[in-house]
Amino acid sequence: MPLLLAAQESLPVPRITIGVDSARNPQEVSTSLQILAMLTLLSVAPSILLMMTAFTRIVIVLSFLKSALGTPNIPPTPVIIGLSLFLTFYVMAPTLEQMHRDALQPYMQKQITFEQALHRAQKPLRHFMLRQTYTEELNLFLRLRKQPPPRTPDEVPLTVLIPAFILSELKTAFLIGFYIYIPFLVIDLVVASILLSMGMMMLPPVVVSMPAKLLVFTLANGWSVLTHALIQGFR
Repeated sequence: MPLLLAAQESLPVPRITIGVDSARNPQEVSTSLQILAMLTLLSVAPSILLMMTAFTRIVIVLSFLKSALGTPNIPPTPVIIGLSLFLTFYVMAPTLEQMHRDALQPYMQKQITFEQALHRAQKPLRHFMLRQTYTEELNLFLRLRKQPPPRTPDEVPLTVLIPAFILSELKTAFLIGFYIYIPFLVIDLVVASILLSMGMMMLPPVVVSMPAKLLVFTLANGWSVLTHALIQGFR
């Protein structure tokens, strides 16, 4: 026991302190502000992922598919969200690679400043959002701000582009959801007509139509077809 106590006393115990001290030079102030900006960016990262990437369209379309199949709990919501996240990373991979190559790497190598890195990182993301945004939505927010139409895409402010992009994604997702519902609605109508003609009014049509919809969706390789259509929609 004495040997164990002596060994424990000789081991250094780390101490963590948090405090505010005066800066010795302007560079320390700039570094502190950059760290604060990075922490702020990390705090709003979920919102950026949801609203400025392909996640919104993908998760809404997959949710429409689950409702159209008539299985509100299958696949489970965590599976839908996880699949949407990985599909989002796949779609956004070229944009993220360009942001890493043009902004993050030069900044980490101290070739550009933090402000220049932010400016360079905006360009690929701005280009992605502009390609998916409808002109009507852009004009709507420009009219609300009473601004003249921009002459170049780089002149579109982010305060206009981001909400226009979100509305465009919602519109596109609802259009895709409409096309998803049509074949399943036809199956429901056919099953209901057959049961009515056979006089089986006490049997709920959902009991028969759900296996039929699952069979048709599986035979048509629906997951692959829908995933391919979603990914091609961002190209």
